[in-house]
Amino acid sequence: MEVPKYRSLKDHVYDYIAQKIQDGTLLPNQKINEAEICKKLDISRTPTREALFQLASDNLLQYIPRRGFIVTPFDAGKKLEFSQAIGALEALAATLAVDLLKTSELLEMETLIARMDEAINQLDLAAYNKDQYQFHNLYIQRCGNATVIEMLNTLKNSFIRQSYVSDNKSKLSSVLHEVNEEHRQILSAFRAKDKLHLESLLKYHWRIIDNDML
Repeated sequence: MEVPKYRSLKDHVYDYIAQKIQDGTLLPNQKINEAEICKKLDISRTPTREALFQLASDNLLQYIPRRGFIVTPFDAGKKLEFSQAIGALEALAATLAVDLLKTSELLEMETLIARMDEAINQLDLAAYNKDQYQFHNLYIQRCGNATVIEMLNTLKNSFIRQSYVSDNKSKLSSVLHEVNEEHRQILSAFRAKDKLHLESLLKYHWRIIDNDML
């Protein structure tokens, strides 16, 4: 894998792991496989270890002696605070992006929604989380406000995405389809250039799903 010249090897590894945490590929308490990361990125152990310790310093990972690094469990007490902040910032990013999104990007969002439906039907939560991340990232990256983008990246890198765990697979599927229907409403608001509705939709979308619903 070619590493961008303007990023250090440590930064490249840091960004790679942080995104895996952010999109739900790496889950709370999951052990980090250093050898696998080195092989995947074709990077030596030294910058990989430097990145892991930096991630631990930033509280995305925890270092456990004789066990290695694990993804930090998220503090449930802060979950609501984080979700409210992310919702407000995403609402701002969306309203800023309304007039900047290309037709091709709106079509990509539509494709992602269809893929999320398929992932929900198969209860492939990793695929669902990846596509959901990409759906939101499309308009965030087009908002034109570097500060908002940076703040959202910082918050989301520290925010372990809500884990949807339930023995009631039918109920879980129903809840996720409901959430994906909100993605359709968000896309419709983008196409209608309805900024007030977008703001309302995104603040609601980032609510915390109560475990009792599952």
